Amino acid sequence: MSCQRAHELIHGYVDGELDLVRSLEVEHHIHECEICALAYRSQTTLRSSLKNDSFYYIAPEKLKKRIQSSLRKEARSKVSQPAFGWRWLTVGASLAFMLLIGVLVWRLVPIRPSGDELLAREVVSNHVRSSQMRGHLTDVLSSDQHTVKPWFDGKVDFAPPVKDFASQDFRLYGGRLDYLNNRPVATLIYQRRLHYINLFIWPAEQAGSTGEVAIQRQGYNLIHWSGSGMNFWAISDLSAVELHEFARLVQQGP
Repeated sequence: MSCQRAHELIHGYVDGELDLVRSLEVEHHIHECEICALAYRSQTTLRSSLKNDSFYYIAPEKLKKRIQSSLRKEARSKVSQPAFGWRWLTVGASLAFMLLIGVLVWRLVPIRPSGDELLAREVVSNHVRSSQMRGHLTDVLSSDQHTVKPWFDGKVDFAPPVKDFASQDFRLYGGRLDYLNNRPVATLIYQRRLHYINLFIWPAEQAGSTGEVAIQRQGYNLIHWSGSGMNFWAISDLSAVELHEFARLVQQGP
């Protein structure tokens, strides 16, 4: 089975939708292919994260009050205008019932997260997994950029920019292969005191640069931007100020 075919079937394999033959083929392939195994682990981690109740949104109480107020006004309007007859009152009641059903559906059905939100969840999942799984923080442990950069040759289809900022107290710790945004990505690990920074890098789909976007998820600070033809996502439990300082160094160079 080719990697392309495996990537097409991994979603079905994770959800248990494949027949026995296809499931065995995918299982055999991910045991032999490191990149496809990363894709499988990424999908299972994301699937588990999406089951978290915190990702479901409930309609605010103010919306309920606005709907009730609107229905009362509509009822008073119908009473004050009897010339319209019972037929229009029935139509109004039907519309109100449909609106109420819509609100109930909104309360029960989760809002689909945006692409950036899903990617942020993947970044957090990979960061947590790398810090909690012994031996998975780095695949290549070195503070020498001339050792880390060549390690990615043949593992990803691009050359990630690898820099060391030891003089600014952001020491290069090593590198790792990860799977994000449906593709293999290069991960550089930096250390500041007892804190680690995961910097995920992969080619940007569009030319040009985008400014920094800072967010916070599950107690971690994240900053992402694009430049020099690459996407960058940095995550750490460092303060937002320190992570911004790191992002600025990556963009400006040593």
